[in-house]
Amino acid sequence: MGRRHAWGAGRHHAGTCPAGTRPEARIRPVFPRAAPPARIARMAGPLALDPPGNVAPGTGGLGRRLAGLTPSGRARVPAAWALYDFANTIYSYAIVTYAMGLWTVDSLGAADGQLWFGIANAASVGLNALVSPILGAVSDRGGRRLPYLLFFTALCIGATSLVALLPTGAPGIAYVGLVLFSVANFAYQAALIYYDATLPVVSLPATRGRVSGIGVAVGYLGTITVGLLILVLDSGSSPLTFLLAAGLFALFAVPIFVVVRERPTSDHRLRLADIVGSWSQLAVTLRDARQVPGLLRFLVGRFFYTDPVNTVIVVASVFATEAIGMTKAEANVMLLVITVAAVVASFGWGLSVERFGPKRTLLAVLGSWCVGLVIAGSVLSVPTFFLAGVLLGSGLGGVWTSDRVFMLRLSPPDKVGEFFGLYGLAGKFSAVTGPVLYGAIVATLLGAGWGDGAYQVGILSFLVLMVIGAALLVGVPEPPVEGAASPGAQTGPAGA
Repeated sequence: MGRRHAWGAGRHHAGTCPAGTRPEARIRPVFPRAAPPARIARMAGPLALDPPGNVAPGTGGLGRRLAGLTPSGRARVPAAWALYDFANTIYSYAIVTYAMGLWTVDSLGAADGQLWFGIANAASVGLNALVSPILGAVSDRGGRRLPYLLFFTALCIGATSLVALLPTGAPGIAYVGLVLFSVANFAYQAALIYYDATLPVVSLPATRGRVSGIGVAVGYLGTITVGLLILVLDSGSSPLTFLLAAGLFALFAVPIFVVVRERPTSDHRLRLADIVGSWSQLAVTLRDARQVPGLLRFLVGRFFYTDPVNTVIVVASVFATEAIGMTKAEANVMLLVITVAAVVASFGWGLSVERFGPKRTLLAVLGSWCVGLVIAGSVLSVPTFFLAGVLLGSGLGGVWTSDRVFMLRLSPPDKVGEFFGLYGLAGKFSAVTGPVLYGAIVATLLGAGWGDGAYQVGILSFLVLMVIGAALLVGVPEPPVEGAASPGAQTGPAGA
């Protein structure tokens, strides 16, 4: 949610991640220094060195290495794909993680503001969860994802811009803003379905961990860039922040639509009857998923472990100001420091996916999250918040890196979009329950006079969900890398 930032990247990447999070670290040192040619060949596959007819003529250095990661042999393809991570994490951090929660609390107060912000987020993600398998299945009919990605990207940008036109401080206006936020966040989450499903178009089976990691690395840069701009402009949760996020999202989303090319896998043209009939697709998708060993167990586990992930993305800034006692500017600085620390700590996740596999990597990430939740909920102070933030932030990127690649390994090539709809469904239902559960706990306990203890109970309640998710994941088999048995065979979908 993701897809894809320490606090706002993700996909993330994924779940919400989506909201916050690209929602998505899919991050690693893209090319180790002084790596011998034999090692590069093993890491990047048969097209990493001098693949005849694959790498574009005149490509050299880093560009040649990037070109070796993609079926087209053009370095600008993975670069353009990764820039979309840069773009959507700007929205995720600036709006979902930082500004919108503060904007709502300013208008409705701490208790009501957090509750209604959680409800608005849940409504947007919940609606998206209901239609995500259908959205994925519709794109699979013709093998095209980019037109849908463009539509939902534009919708997110437009709704975010409209929030900037609303006056702040009036409770009635706050509910209008929350409706617009719900529209924007619905579109953001829908776009991630199609963005994630384009990974096979821009990468080879053996290089998906690295291409995914490049996306998260660039996504972190988007988080840092917009965070610094908010700090320099001192825009806080003002209209300027909303306009800034919308404008930068639009600007840096352009390359993926200009550079990346996908070839339709069928001649089928989408008709109204297809859209109407697609509402019955969920039952078919679930039936198909039962034929894949471990897939449904993985998706149920994903529901549990992305619940705390999605919630932390949404409540980070309000938690910093209300529970830790920071100002808005201090909260932004702290989140930026945590993001930088998370980038450094997360450089090994993509490499870990390729070396140890996505399952073992994901289990390690979830273990770090359990430790971070205990620290964050036990003591409310700036040092413990920083320490927990480093663990949770670096682990956030690790979740999107590993579980997206894990999902790709579990999915048959002709069912990628359809099964990524289920993948999104699991994360998005957790994004519905998580923020609402947290908001209800905090609002209830604040009303009962618990003070800061309300925030501690809210954070610690997610530890149980994380443990359940990890326990379910243990029983999921990990398929081998696609094409590993025949390195010389042509792999990856046409296009890019």
